[in-house]
Amino acid sequence: MDSDGSVWPASTTRREDGGLEVGGCEIAALAAEFGTPLYVVDEADFRARAVAFRTAFGEAFARYDATVDVFYAAKAFLCSRVASWMKKEGLGIDVASAGELELALRGGMPPARITLHGNNKSDAEIARALEVGVGRIVVDSLEEIGLLWEEAERQGVVAPVLIRVTTGVHAGGHEYIATAHEDQKFGLSLASGAAAEALSLCHESPFLKLLGIHTHIGSQIQSLDAFRESAERMLRLRSDFAEASGFEVPEVDLGGGYAIAYTSSQEALPIEDAATAIAGTVAEALAASGGSWPRVSIEPGRAIAGPAGITVYTVGVTKTVRLEDGGERRYIAIDGGMSDNMRPITYGAEYTATLASRESDAEPVRSRVVGKHCESGDILVHEVELPGDVAHGDLLAIPATGAYGRVMANNYNALPRPAVVAVKKGKTQLLIRRDTIEDQLAWDVAP
Repeated sequence: MDSDGSVWPASTTRREDGGLEVGGCEIAALAAEFGTPLYVVDEADFRARAVAFRTAFGEAFARYDATVDVFYAAKAFLCSRVASWMKKEGLGIDVASAGELELALRGGMPPARITLHGNNKSDAEIARALEVGVGRIVVDSLEEIGLLWEEAERQGVVAPVLIRVTTGVHAGGHEYIATAHEDQKFGLSLASGAAAEALSLCHESPFLKLLGIHTHIGSQIQSLDAFRESAERMLRLRSDFAEASGFEVPEVDLGGGYAIAYTSSQEALPIEDAATAIAGTVAEALAASGGSWPRVSIEPGRAIAGPAGITVYTVGVTKTVRLEDGGERRYIAIDGGMSDNMRPITYGAEYTATLASRESDAEPVRSRVVGKHCESGDILVHEVELPGDVAHGDLLAIPATGAYGRVMANNYNALPRPAVVAVKKGKTQLLIRRDTIEDQLAWDVAP
């Protein structure tokens, strides 16, 4: 494992023979049964992280006699079994498509505990959300207000609405995952007055029930100051709207984006610190404005799913190349790549890797773990020290891949998407089966 065990699922251990074990299951045995690449999820760790958010935020807000809801962000990783875990652990789920909605429902999540997001919801998605009675629909544009109003009137129901607010707070580990600056596709601008206009339109509609305001400032955020500033601006908007309209919205959703560690050189944002800071900021803002406590909600995804998962690969070929500085680097090619983990090539994300199938006394060498796709940028781990005898048939494991691995997986070069298996107390449960070549032939329309 990485020298810092914090990047691995909580149950990860080394066996006497050097093989890696997660959830009481030997990685080599999992690879033999389910094939590689393979996503492995530590169920107990996944669920414990969900409970940790519910507990930390619950305790922080309870100091002010206030309540808080935790919605798991499905975009990180979702299948029906995960939805059932979140239901049992007392979380809701936020979804961003018809597919995610149906998976949440299949997992038994009550519709009232589901939030529907999306900057471009289809007519069918809006209709389905109203038909099943989701608890909250996050409106992302002025035009969408009209579409939602029209469908609610057609069905003879009142749609529960949150307004997504672009607060102008810049946060996140990469430009593409910072979602609260003005020049991007999400939300209604606080600075331009679009958010206030949306609040008025929804409040006045007989077919829309204005529940509150929502923001999400980005992902992989390590700064508590960003969360504080965002909360302050949201509470100020709530206060201003109450003064103008006489209506104090009951809910404020502050989104997610809590950072995790991908390598031993990185640090996760402590949940307890975030909870204390956010609850305190809300309390201070309300003391200044004189408003009543809203029902606050948050939406962690990566911070629950990410550290609980690893990806297992089989080593194919290796080669050593000479570098311009006179040194050498060993390239280790595995049987997956950018088709099962898009984050390195998309965001420049950093990962680490370890030999997972055996022990080795060989001296570590400067290595790069690469995929098998027809792209020179198909690199999963740019720089890692691995034993010099890593060879064909060995297993490598990459930690912190429980979020945005399987959900962003694709069939580039017609590779099948990997299976996902949950492990717990020595038992396995297949969550998502592997694609097959037969699947791909079935999708193809033959000439």
